[in-house]
Amino acid sequence: MNRQAQAAVLLLTGGAILHAGLTDLYLRYVKAGLRPLLLTAGVVLIATAIATVWYERRSPRPQRDGDGEQDRDGDGGGHAHRDGDGHAHREPRIAWLMVLPLLALVLVSPPALGSYSAMRTGTALQKQPWGFAELPKGDTVRLSLVDYAGRAAYDHGRSLDDRRIRTAGFLAVGSDGTPYLMRMALSCCAADAQPVKIGLTGHTPTVLRPDTWLEVTGTYTGKQTKDPVNDGIIPFLNVTETKPIRAPKDPYDESWNG
Repeated sequence: MNRQAQAAVLLLTGGAILHAGLTDLYLRYVKAGLRPLLLTAGVVLIATAIATVWYERRSPRPQRDGDGEQDRDGDGGGHAHRDGDGHAHREPRIAWLMVLPLLALVLVSPPALGSYSAMRTGTALQKQPWGFAELPKGDTVRLSLVDYAGRAAYDHGRSLDDRRIRTAGFLAVGSDGTPYLMRMALSCCAADAQPVKIGLTGHTPTVLRPDTWLEVTGTYTGKQTKDPVNDGIIPFLNVTETKPIRAPKDPYDESWNG
């Protein structure tokens, strides 16, 4: 690619990153805390593209040879170059295929990782947290699925006894028909996402449709099982009520640091 083409690719890349960072699209790729870095990267790439074009316009124009043809060996940024025999060769147009992933980033919104990926990945619930914050007062307490899973697995439900728990996640179904409620936890980006899983017992939904988002109310139970993928702990929740909900704007739960 010549410099003008390189500048165009830089401009498209920076624009695509800014588009993702200024909308909720970036949440499909990285966790929310990385948004400032994405926006900064987009601005830097656009500034680099502009600087490249400015430098190219200020560069001396290439000289013409004795045959009246333009010398392509200079910095003029032509689309062809000469070999040792003086023959001109055009640069491969296939290089412009680099633009296709950028167009896909702008035009296509990929779905968030769901039950298919989660059931084939071991639970992230493998290390005991440093501690658990005191729960608010009241008969019913709203907890993230990650928080409930950690308390049920490692605190043995001490802070959960005699409390009604309300949590949310997407539904998955095990090979034996057991329903699970899950959230994908991120360390950095979707590539390293791991599920946190809780099993559902009690008044479970009559229709088990994977990837349906549910708000579940129930009580702590000491029932646990082992994740068949990595032998991690999967605690259970004794369900008393379920309600379908919309998928959240941020489909990934990044609060697990175990």
